[in-house]
Amino acid sequence: MSKRATYTVGGVAVGLVLLYVLPLWAALLIIIGVPVGGYLLLDPSQRARLKRVTRKEIGR
Repeated sequence: MSKRATYTVGGVAVGLVLLYVLPLWAALLIIIGVPVGGYLLLDPSQRARLKRVTRKEIGR
């Protein structure tokens, strides 16, 4: 399994555990809030670069 697939499976597993352990609103807040928080921490130039690249190029 590739590294990318391993991270994806791990992320899905963590998401399912959060949905089971925490109330629905708290799990969704974490699942949605972490990527949004990471995006907001980027510099404006990094955000512009991220918008320019295609989805296939992200993560290379």
